[in-house]
Amino acid sequence: MALSVPKAPGVAQMMKDGARMLSGLEEAVYSNLTACKEFAQTVRTAYGPNGMNKMIINHLEKQFVTSDAGTIIRELEVEHPAAKLLVLASQQQEAEIGDGTNFVVIFAGALLEGAEELLRLGVTTTEIADGYENALNKATEELQSLVIGNVDKDDEKIKAVIRSTVQSKQYGQEDFITDLIFKACQSVWSGGNTFNVDNVRVCKIAGSNLMRSEVVNGMVFKRFVEGDISSAKNAKIAIYSCPVDILQTETKGTVLIKTANELKDFSRGEENLLEQQIKAIADSGAKVVVAGAKFGDLALHYCNKFGLMAVRLNSKFDLRRLSKAVNATVLPRLLPPTAEELGYCDAVLVEELGDTGLVAFRNDGKDGRIATIVVRGATDNFMDDIERAIDDGVNTFKALTKDGRFVPGAGSVEIQLAKKLSAYADLLPGLEQYSVRKFAAALETFPKALADNSGVNGSDIINKLYSDHNMGHYTHGVDIESQAPSTIDITKNKIFDLYITKHWGLQFAVEAAATVLRVNQIIMAKRAGGPKPRQPGAQDQDDD
Repeated sequence: MALSVPKAPGVAQMMKDGARMLSGLEEAVYSNLTACKEFAQTVRTAYGPNGMNKMIINHLEKQFVTSDAGTIIRELEVEHPAAKLLVLASQQQEAEIGDGTNFVVIFAGALLEGAEELLRLGVTTTEIADGYENALNKATEELQSLVIGNVDKDDEKIKAVIRSTVQSKQYGQEDFITDLIFKACQSVWSGGNTFNVDNVRVCKIAGSNLMRSEVVNGMVFKRFVEGDISSAKNAKIAIYSCPVDILQTETKGTVLIKTANELKDFSRGEENLLEQQIKAIADSGAKVVVAGAKFGDLALHYCNKFGLMAVRLNSKFDLRRLSKAVNATVLPRLLPPTAEELGYCDAVLVEELGDTGLVAFRNDGKDGRIATIVVRGATDNFMDDIERAIDDGVNTFKALTKDGRFVPGAGSVEIQLAKKLSAYADLLPGLEQYSVRKFAAALETFPKALADNSGVNGSDIINKLYSDHNMGHYTHGVDIESQAPSTIDITKNKIFDLYITKHWGLQFAVEAAATVLRVNQIIMAKRAGGPKPRQPGAQDQDDD
């Protein structure tokens, strides 16, 4: 009889062989803090207008060259459980605001770095987490007093806030990109507090340069038309999700044909039926037929005969967006549309930019439902980066429709908060004051990162900022264009940050940091999966 060896006592005896458990400060807490610090350091060097690009190759071997933290975090596929909490916090920021992902990760990393020093001094994780949450409440309260204005539907103020967002991604080209974003957003915004970012589309076409980009009221697709008709003015549009072809029966059937005449009559009957269907579509007033599937050769012949422009879209999402843009109903069967089901567009044209063919659905009126920004550029990586900057700008416009308040940018709001929190810490009894001071020190990370990424000594710029703020100039921020440590007045240079971005960024970062700090055990179950597949060897060769 085999000897039964008992498992080690504790959690291990309850789980499968291969499970691991880490506990205590050294194994769990410090390892989590180290992972989060390293992760935050990765994206910190990408912060600000002069942030460095990262080259990322994902699991599909697709290459990304960008300084956009949202893309970096998404494509890295972080596996460490503690670092994943920072990723989740940044994703929440992306979902809530659409910008500020880098802010969340850097701030959470700085908070955890400060927590590590306090832990080595003997402060418990619970006391640190409670202190951070206390500091957060004070910071959000003080943040409201730092609001310096509200856009109030003022075009120039809206542009200034969007410009600051775009500037952090595309420094030097922010004015042109901001004009594109503002024009596109204004053309589809109907007023009120609701704005759908999906209504602003981006179409990237290689060739020429960025300055040849434009905004099209309507939709643009990188396709050619299917038939011979290549343009239509004041066009009524019929949209189908089915193929435009001879109707296939839903059930299998058998037709018994005895003579050649019967065969000819059968084929002619199918052709006549298709001709009647397409004639009925043309008689309804439609000039353009858009289908989500193929056009048959015979169907194209009849489309040309009745003067119908034929466009095929492979994506059901594009079909849905187009129906929204032209106010049409997508029909599932090849039936003549009613007047209510037809869409309308001022012009449907075939255009060519570079060597790329386009079909453009243009609406000249200002009450369009969808706008497309056509981006030109030399390389795909460059255009992808422009698209990410546009996406951030459109999300900023959406956030401004909800809450139009803005605060000074370029690190000035962080220094002012750090100054007020340091004064607040002096009034606190007990060990919480140490956590509040570390919270204030973590806020200094942002102006320091702006300076370091611009080639200026970070410590010197922090001292200069504190000096200016102590004299009452709380709108002074980091001057990234100066070689020596110096500050600029944010109100004169119009560098603003959204109040709502800072508010939610602080909330998500502190929540993630407190969650990581309160972890004292890591229990990893045995990985799923069977034995590894056998590697091919000499025995697999055909000639052996």
